[in-house]
Amino acid sequence: MTAPTTARLDGASSSAKPTGSWADDLWQRWTATPELRRRTEWTILGLVTLVAVLVRFVRLGQPDRIVFDEIYYVPDGWTITNNGYESEWPENKDELWASGQQGAYLDQAEYVVHPPLGKYLIGIFMHLFGAEHVWAWRFGVALFGAAAVPLLYFVGKKLFGSIALGAIAAGMLAIDGHAIAMSRTGILDIFVMFFVLLGFLFLLYDRDDQNRKLSAWVADWRRREHAIDPSVPLTSTPSRWRTTIHPPKSRPTGPDWGPVLWRRPWFVAMAFSLALATSVKWSGLYYLALFCVLSIGLDAYARKREGITLWLSAAVLKQGPASFLLAIPLTLVTYVVSYGGWFLTGRGYNGIVESGVWQDGRFFDESTATWRDGSLFDWLRLSFSHFVDYQQQVYEFHSRLAAGHSYNSAPYEWPFLLRPTAFQYTYIDPADDPSCHANQCVEAVTSLSNPLLYWLGTIAIVFLIMMLFVKPRWPYVAILVSYAAGYLPWLLTGRTSVYHFYVIVWLPFMFLAAALALQTVAGDADDPRKQRTLAVNLVTGFFVLAILVSIFFYPVWTGLQIPDWYFNLTHWLPGWY
Repeated sequence: MTAPTTARLDGASSSAKPTGSWADDLWQRWTATPELRRRTEWTILGLVTLVAVLVRFVRLGQPDRIVFDEIYYVPDGWTITNNGYESEWPENKDELWASGQQGAYLDQAEYVVHPPLGKYLIGIFMHLFGAEHVWAWRFGVALFGAAAVPLLYFVGKKLFGSIALGAIAAGMLAIDGHAIAMSRTGILDIFVMFFVLLGFLFLLYDRDDQNRKLSAWVADWRRREHAIDPSVPLTSTPSRWRTTIHPPKSRPTGPDWGPVLWRRPWFVAMAFSLALATSVKWSGLYYLALFCVLSIGLDAYARKREGITLWLSAAVLKQGPASFLLAIPLTLVTYVVSYGGWFLTGRGYNGIVESGVWQDGRFFDESTATWRDGSLFDWLRLSFSHFVDYQQQVYEFHSRLAAGHSYNSAPYEWPFLLRPTAFQYTYIDPADDPSCHANQCVEAVTSLSNPLLYWLGTIAIVFLIMMLFVKPRWPYVAILVSYAAGYLPWLLTGRTSVYHFYVIVWLPFMFLAAALALQTVAGDADDPRKQRTLAVNLVTGFFVLAILVSIFFYPVWTGLQIPDWYFNLTHWLPGWY
């Protein structure tokens, strides 16, 4: 009797007697032909995206009031898209906005400490749909939050070469409460997360493109050298890591340095995406720095694999400066352009008009203490001088920020989900609201992750760190670098006036790690059928339980009115109150 053939979840087949599981059998049927495989992939992606859209957009206008830091970014989004700069409001800004007086802002500039792009993205949709609609000022955030789910799918598929792992990571992000609550609140961090994740996808594309170009260059070099000296092999042998000062016994047969690759459109796209993240919040700079370092590391590994003799110094000293020139000027230009309204009006905080040094084409010359006719050069010189001074003030603000808040959470607490941020909670008496059918009801919005998924993500990060010493693979490094870019800067500063909701930026990378951890638990389609079936059932059971937990917590992520006893059941740890 012929042994049955089972299929891996990534589509590869293997022959073995009682192997695989019911899931592998299903996958084999669903991906039996290229057409079926494409249909299955797009069906899975469509379902995951649909879930993400529904949980983020349904009842987007609830709570029907300003929530948490929306009090800063929503009015700022409105004024910056009207005036070109963030404007001050009267002291009763909360009441004015709640009463529908969105035009009550003043002409004076407001001091703000985050770049403008995220506020433009909030304000644009208010202009499209009307600032009087609560859902309008959350629409842009929800759109980017929902789009991050299919984006994570494509990242996972590219990183692992697996439809299943991409879908698992995207599915986690789709139903996670932290991602849902942040996507339904008009603040900035979802934009940072989206642009960082997009930049990471571009980094993966750049790796493949760079490897192809490097391989082609080395193959061409070997053909030329072989024609001159037949002792030069046509095939590459990986170079060795040498820590000795003694010369090798035999002369290396590969090129010394290799090429400098300037045509790297995906790398430029990565830099641009991370520049957009930085133009929302400065934390995007950490990702730009570490992704560039990761790119150099990947380039060094590729040169070593291709047999380039001086592979490390070539990557650092030759390709590194070229990468710097491709990334940093573009980042600076993009960041400055995001302040276009500030420059053009001169009326933003510390702008040349607002500061009184430029009026009606004339500027105040401090050296002579007189007003003089200004040229374009004078305008540019003064504008950039005031801009640099403004950025220095912002830096000093961030470096000295130490304000207390009831939901402050020290970074060392973040991996354990000890103190999630409550955006708002309102207690409702049945005498005031007949829809409350309990002794007391609650409407809450808390940026609390699905605890099962989040804790799995933390365990998975530790798992990947361990795997680096057991069976290192470059995807492990890519995920850990991305996690570290978001987390370590906060951890190393030792600051306590920070919030757990900052985790949203690197949450997708935790779910990529979690997908790998679950794959390890599930095993391989070549495993004995009994073993594989048990493992797949355990993973499936975990997902079913995680979905039930998300359904249970959904009301406290979206402001649904629930009895207070239900609300109390959602507090599993003391810090969740």
